[in-house]
Amino acid sequence: MPYRGIFRNMKLVPVGANVVVKRMKAEAKTAGGVVLPESARKKPRQGRILSVGDGRLLPDGSRATPQVGEGDRVLFDPFAGAEVLINGEKLLIISENEILAVVL
Repeated sequence: MPYRGIFRNMKLVPVGANVVVKRMKAEAKTAGGVVLPESARKKPRQGRILSVGDGRLLPDGSRATPQVGEGDRVLFDPFAGAEVLINGEKLLIISENEILAVVL
């Protein structure tokens, strides 16, 4: 189980093939116009990448170039990664392998 902690006044820099993602807001209304309470909303599967690590370590000791970059909008599994609270903001630290697609 990943560590889920609360940190204040910190800057988050991912290592290796990890990325820091901020989830998009969950939809408050259904297609039919029904307003959903906070407890009934599903976790968003989309987010914006805030920071990218150095890349995956290759067998020869070099680093692979990350396939995603800062500012990219991505899709991921709703339960992927570790959720942390940094400066009052909920962020996810996920592996680049857990990213399903980049939204263009």
